[in-house]
Order: sequence, then structure tokens, then C-alpha cells
Amino acid sequence: MGFTEIINEDIKKAMLAREKEKLAALRDIKSKLLLEATSGSGEVSDEAGIKICMKLHKQRMETYELYIAQNRQDLADDELFQAKIIEAYLPKMMSEEEVREEVKDAIQSVGAQGPQDMGKVMGVLSGKLAGKADGKLIATLVKEMLAN
Repeated sequence: MGFTEIINEDIKKAMLAREKEKLAALRDIKSKLLLEATSGSGEVSDEAGIKICMKLHKQRMETYELYIAQNRQDLADDELFQAKIIEAYLPKMMSEEEVREEVKDAIQSVGAQGPQDMGKVMGVLSGKLAGKADGKLIATLVKEMLAN
């Protein structure tokens, strides 16, 4: 069963269970998947679906932090709930230690000498760790390790 079919099934289940908040998050995912399908080949790959979910999750978390900063706990709770729903469809993220090991391996394989080689290392890692680790974390660790 593909990513889109899973979302559609979960929408049906949420409708039957009358879970309004969960349904809102799932419908948002579905709308983004439909937009992607109409702008592309008509089919959305599982990888593209996961990227869409990652983007939606990141948006929810940024909005959550914004609402917290503005002392709007009621709105912040809604965003956090939706972020947790979306998070269920994301692959398990790698720990910082696992990412650190991947960065070490990439630096050795590329033969990077210093900060000027960051682009080479990031090029290797961005494809390899896409959807498995946060890009900011990867960049931070690459900078840190190349500076030493």
C-alpha cells in the first residue's frame, strides 16, 4: 500500500471515529499530495510524500513556537497536536550520534580537508540522509568536524 493510500485510509478511519483535529491534519497532507500529483506526473512517490510531510511538520513546529512566543497557548496546542499526527507518517529520525558517524564517513570518503570542502560533504550527505535527519543538524556537525 502506497503512502497516498495510507493517508486516504486514515482519513476514512478519522471520519468514522469523528476525530476532527486528526482529520484536519490528514486532510492537509492529502491536499498537498493532490497538489503535487496535479503538478507532476499524476502519481506521488512515497519519497515525495514523506518530503511533503516533513515540510508540513516543520511548518507546524515553527507556528507552534511562534504561538508560544505570543502567549497563545490555545493555538499552540492545536499546532502541536497536528504536528504529532503528521510525525506519525515520518520515518524514524536518526540520533545525533548516528548522524555524527555518517558525517565522519562522508568526510573520509570525500577526502575533505577543511571548511572549504563543506559543499562536497553536504552533497554526499544530503542525498544519503534525506528524510532521516534534520538538515540543520547535518550542517552544524559538518561545520564542527571540518573546523577541527
